[in-house]
Amino acid sequence: MAAETPSGLRAPRTAVVGDPDGGRLASYARILRDAGYSVLCAGDAAELAAAVDASHPSVIVVDASLSGVDAAAPVLVVVDLDNPAELAAVTPSGIHDCIAKPPPPRELVHRTAVLVDQVARRKAAREETEALREQLRLVSAAVRATNDPQEIARLVVAGFGRTFKADHVLLSTFEDTRVPRINAAWSRTGLDPLPGQAFPDDQYERQTADRLWAEAGTLSTGGTEEPAAGGAPAPGIANAASALAVPMGEGSTSLGIIWIVMLDEQRTWSGTELGLIQHVAGNTAHGLIQSHLISSQQQVVKQLQQLDKAKTDFLATVNHELRTPLTSIMAYLDMIQESTEQPVSPEMHQMLDIVVRNTERLRILIEDMLSVSRNGLDDSLMHLTPVRLGQTLDLVAAALRPLATLQNVTIAVEPVPEDPEILADEVQLQQVFTNLVSNAIKFTPSGGRIDVGSQSHADADGSRWATVRVADNGIGISSDEIDHVFTRFYRASNAMAGAIPGTGLGLAITKDIVSRHGGRIDVSSTLGTGTTVTVSLPLDIHRSREN
Repeated sequence: MAAETPSGLRAPRTAVVGDPDGGRLASYARILRDAGYSVLCAGDAAELAAAVDASHPSVIVVDASLSGVDAAAPVLVVVDLDNPAELAAVTPSGIHDCIAKPPPPRELVHRTAVLVDQVARRKAAREETEALREQLRLVSAAVRATNDPQEIARLVVAGFGRTFKADHVLLSTFEDTRVPRINAAWSRTGLDPLPGQAFPDDQYERQTADRLWAEAGTLSTGGTEEPAAGGAPAPGIANAASALAVPMGEGSTSLGIIWIVMLDEQRTWSGTELGLIQHVAGNTAHGLIQSHLISSQQQVVKQLQQLDKAKTDFLATVNHELRTPLTSIMAYLDMIQESTEQPVSPEMHQMLDIVVRNTERLRILIEDMLSVSRNGLDDSLMHLTPVRLGQTLDLVAAALRPLATLQNVTIAVEPVPEDPEILADEVQLQQVFTNLVSNAIKFTPSGGRIDVGSQSHADADGSRWATVRVADNGIGISSDEIDHVFTRFYRASNAMAGAIPGTGLGLAITKDIVSRHGGRIDVSSTLGTGTTVTVSLPLDIHRSREN
């Protein structure tokens, strides 16, 4: 095996020549060297394989007896066409071309050059396709990375324009509920944008897009005069040497169209290019649909936020306007009841008591509405101080006993051996237990009983808790409805049927207050037997502050 490199050749092509006949081998090698090849010679299969591995040749020229060579390079087999045995020895796998033995020198050089050029062109085409695929992959990735419809259209027209070295690119969408109306254009640097009249009108564009979308195809035109399928004038671009129309769509209808315009030369589009363009157009349609949905949702959310703010402002205003006269009413009622100069009769006093109770109910209702108008409690309105839980329960029970007495209901507060101290907003904590006990009074029939008890315990993680239970033997709540009792404005069906007054806000506000204190609240109930509400509050001061 020998190798020679012609002098003066800067970047020679390498040829491996294999033939067991030394005379033919030397002849082929000399012909190729004279043509400017760097040549490696091999007399058998082993030498041939070694030469191929060592040189990565541009072309391999082998005798038919060695045609089984395994190589990436193109293979030219020299075969005696009149020798059946030699023809039978030719292995088709890996062979690119055959030449009759003995080959004329000029033909041998020509056939090897053709093979080398074919491989080079194929390699260049593959590299170009890969580069094209990568450029359009980046365009698709950019489209998926944004929810702005106008930005999606801008990325696509600019991406197509730069990738295909176009002069102009236009993207238009049609009137449709699935996508916004968009017109986006890109022009090569130094060119003025094409005027609107250069493009087909909306009707032609829509008809063209619908037809192409139904056919899953594209339309390449050479201007406005080139006929389309069926003999009708093609809706091309005025003054353009060529234009490509690509539809965008979803389902059975088109959504828009993309034009890629060349002004000075005809453009032939390969199947690979058209396939990639259609793929990006599909991603674009999907992106525009998604972005339109997201934009619509954001608009709805914004409108809901505006409505919610209007509701909050309205409730706050109404509460303010209601509280002002109510304060005066309550003050005058107190003055009338406490007057010693003009005492009222027992009958009048009883009527005034009813007015006072209903006025208090109205005040509580206003306070509940105010809490709702604030979207719950504001953390900044909480004033945390050490609070004795047992003392708070006693105060609540004392305040509500007159109401319970009128309902012929007994409130029993279990004594607390060690009154635990918790960090809480005392006013809000009183509101929690006032809501729970007053609820129990409302839903407990005459002769019923309400038990209020508390105890301390520690969880497995070492945290310490104070638990308060408010239990009644009232009408209870059905298992189907118990999961909804903390929902604002929700009222159980038996409460509605019994015309028991209420707004459905008390338990929702109670749960909000307990949650803001880092606690939890649970309800268990049996219809017709009674209800137990359990409130757990953290005893650890540092845990309460964290919550």
